[in-house]
Amino acid sequence: MKKFKFTISGKPYEVEVQNIEGNMATVNVNGTEYQVEMEEQAAPVVAPVARPAAKPAASAPAQAAAPKPAAAGGAGYKMAAPLPGTIMQIFVKQGDAVKKGDKLLMYEAMKMENNLLAETDGTITAINCRQGDNVLQGDTLIVIG
Repeated sequence: MKKFKFTISGKPYEVEVQNIEGNMATVNVNGTEYQVEMEEQAAPVVAPVARPAAKPAASAPAQAAAPKPAAAGGAGYKMAAPLPGTIMQIFVKQGDAVKKGDKLLMYEAMKMENNLLAETDGTITAINCRQGDNVLQGDTLIVIG
């Protein structure tokens, strides 16, 4: 279903959500399967709403991205937020050439700082977030053309 990589207190975790039925989820953490009870039933996945591209502030760092393709404006590879969070720092700007694995931005999600990396080579064609923005899972943050 969905795969995530977390680092908690310096220890890396690979988490795969395999199945969700009602308020029970089957997750695999570093090769060990767990049955997890959630407080509330998971909401159905809804397609994200496209946000207009934000204009960069002159004194703010350039805008940037997060992994996973999603639906939103612009042609190219759409980088979407893998989790809800807050954009902490952006390392690229529109027009920058990037290679797969380049650091695009840092965001805070679940009280952890996460670096989001480019999933493809290309040029930043659209940036749909700014430093300090709160984003939802699936929001398209940047487009790589």
